Amino acid sequence: MVACWFGSAVFLWFLGTALVSVWFVFTDPRFDYRLLLVGGLLPDVVDVPGGDAHWAHSLTVAVAALMAVMLITAGRKPIRRLLLGLPIGMMLHLVWDGAFTATAVFWWPFAGSWGHTEVPALERGWLNAVLEVLGAAMLVWAGRRFGLGDPTRRREFLRSGVLTDGKVA
Repeated sequence: MVACWFGSAVFLWFLGTALVSVWFVFTDPRFDYRLLLVGGLLPDVVDVPGGDAHWAHSLTVAVAALMAVMLITAGRKPIRRLLLGLPIGMMLHLVWDGAFTATAVFWWPFAGSWGHTEVPALERGWLNAVLEVLGAAMLVWAGRRFGLGDPTRRREFLRSGVLTDGKVA
């Protein structure tokens, strides 16, 4: 099963779609993208090794994570800004993975048991190669847009998680 995971895994697609989606929707220069990227991969990291989509591909879990962040960080904006990326990334993963097509998994536990539904990334097969190329293209665009070719900007991103427009000198 692990060999199947590495052969069919999609990483760049989820990283690229999460980063570009949030940049265009929020355009918040203070948003921390590090946990967004982790959240964008989390459902597959949890479910793919077993092959079946389970709780990590459920909207209920992503919404519960969002509610937990909102409740735990009430009145603490800096930590909220950091932690919000995780559930947002999880939700974007569900959208860009097409997880909503598996009703029992997506709406678990309200639609019953998840059964033996294969993880969408494993179901797609060769189409994953196309998605990875598209994800790589999005990441290259973002790298150029935010000037991540510059070691100083790259270090700043890794330290703060913030992306600044590379066009501004």
